[in-house]
Amino acid sequence: MLKLQNISKTYGKGKVKAVDNVNLEIRPGEIFGFLGPNGAGKTTTIKMIVGLLKPDEGNIFLENINVWEEPLKAKSQISYVPDTPEIYDKLKGIEYLNFIADMYEIPKDIRHERIEKYLEVFNLKHAIGDIIGSYSHGMKQKLVLISALIHEPKLFILDEPMVGLDPKSSFQLKEIMRERCDEGNTVFFSTHVLEVAEKLCDRIAIINKGKIVALGTMEELRSHAEEKESLENIFLELTE
Repeated sequence: MLKLQNISKTYGKGKVKAVDNVNLEIRPGEIFGFLGPNGAGKTTTIKMIVGLLKPDEGNIFLENINVWEEPLKAKSQISYVPDTPEIYDKLKGIEYLNFIADMYEIPKDIRHERIEKYLEVFNLKHAIGDIIGSYSHGMKQKLVLISALIHEPKLFILDEPMVGLDPKSSFQLKEIMRERCDEGNTVFFSTHVLEVAEKLCDRIAIINKGKIVALGTMEELRSHAEEKESLENIFLELTE
């Protein structure tokens, strides 16, 4: 589904290597957790996958589509939820959702059904006619999640998706992530909430100082770590 081949990215005229020769292959039907300390290269890697940053070296493929050679074709199959929602504050919530649906050319009857479904799931129906500028951070996060789901992406990418969500919405999001993968799609997400990653992910990669330092299922990670009890212990051992 998603393949990163020898991806590297530097900043500061080559002085800072944010991502250093990363290779990953994420399969259809799996929830893939991408973990690391602040500044480890997580967000830089995600931005290269979704086409916001160009790698200095390497290639990224989504189902044999080169993300940088065929960007529109690749992006039509991706949804991206950043760690900080950046949306149009002067639009109403429903106007924003229709704008996103127009970009993905979703027919009106299908978009209406999906929008209604996710407004109910995330308890946002009461505010969808309001100006986005009046929303709380959590409400904006819910709106971005709904907008990312209405075209049913093959690859659902989330950067710290639980930040700002109430417990019920966090639970609903985790359920949706699993449902998407049960249908043969893929979820790729980063988080600092290690308990969520441990319970939810089929496989996990840990990045530190731009390099992948661990990759595998929880059982595989435990087998190579001195502290085998929890993902938190493994994470601390590998990134200290």
